[in-house]
Amino acid sequence: MSSNHDPPSKESPSHRFGTLAVHAGQSPEPTTGAIMPPVFQTSTYVQPELGRHTGYEYARVQNPTREALERNVAGLEGGKHGIAFASGLAAIEAIVKLLSAGDHVVSEENTYGGTHRMFTKVLSRLGINFTFVDSRDSDQIRDAMRPETRLVHLETPTNPMMRLCDIQEAASIAHEGDALLCVDNTFASPYNQRPLDLGADLSVHSSTKYLNGHSDIIGGVMALNDDDLSERIHFVRKSSGAVPGPMDCWLCLRGTKTLHLRMEAHNRNGERVARFLQKHPKVEEAHYPGLESHPQHELAARQMKGYSGMVAVEMGSKERAKAFVEGTRLFSLAESLGGVESLIGIPAIMTHASVPPDRRAALGVTDGLVRLSVGIEDPDDLLEDLEGALESV
Repeated sequence: MSSNHDPPSKESPSHRFGTLAVHAGQSPEPTTGAIMPPVFQTSTYVQPELGRHTGYEYARVQNPTREALERNVAGLEGGKHGIAFASGLAAIEAIVKLLSAGDHVVSEENTYGGTHRMFTKVLSRLGINFTFVDSRDSDQIRDAMRPETRLVHLETPTNPMMRLCDIQEAASIAHEGDALLCVDNTFASPYNQRPLDLGADLSVHSSTKYLNGHSDIIGGVMALNDDDLSERIHFVRKSSGAVPGPMDCWLCLRGTKTLHLRMEAHNRNGERVARFLQKHPKVEEAHYPGLESHPQHELAARQMKGYSGMVAVEMGSKERAKAFVEGTRLFSLAESLGGVESLIGIPAIMTHASVPPDRRAALGVTDGLVRLSVGIEDPDDLLEDLEGALESV
């Protein structure tokens, strides 16, 4: 949240992405000249006199380290405001908490399993109604809109099927219905895709993933332009308390400084791995927006700068998938994604286990589907690792 106590900053909105990654929202700390923002590890702030403070009262509401991260991510997304949270789910929850009982949300059906669980098992119990659609077809979004629809929530690319939604068209549909458009931009990162530039009202991330990039924090963050909307979400965060700690913010801010360098490596390695797996005789199908065979490759080329390191492949059965994921050495069997190290897993058993089996089957999230988060290791070593694992299938 921008405030009167924001330090002057050296960056300009016209600067290119790499410069913004290093400098956006930051200047040397004024007391000591420290070039890195300090970790303000405090819960409260001393006030000089009763009724007057320095702009900081209590750390749930304001923290300088958190504000530095928020300004930085806002700059990377081309937004005016950034708001950080304790997790990506907390960020999405805060947006839905702007709604009231009886309001309606249209959501992409192939969201992260935790998002689907939160919508259907928690927030729906509070009287908020959800309709899940295949947002690859914009007409499904349009047909699902109601007079009481207040939010359209998308993931693009989706987790784990790598589906895409036309953000610009979805924004037009949402705004015609007087609803907000929120895009979960976690899989793409601001380096590869900027939803606000395409008409979205909110771009949200699990900052645990590509933004931080080092698998050592849990966090969430969003970027937006509307002043009133920013104030309303800040009020929800202050009232519900889902704030990240200053050390996590500092670590994420360290991560965003190299986002442009890491994403170039993720993009290159992801494409090489996807093309290798697509041609391998033991792989039935590969899902990656950078492949010409992807049914929405043209849309991907239009609204994305790169295609990230996320790849999904269909192995045909649970047994074949199990042999594959347990046969790798460089690819670690683990949940999460977006770190510098390569990870592999089976979504139906791991990240999407909370999604009902019939719903998973309808989405194509089979027991034989394997998801890879391709890291920034040497690509030849990664391909050798995958080749060796596939020999055991």
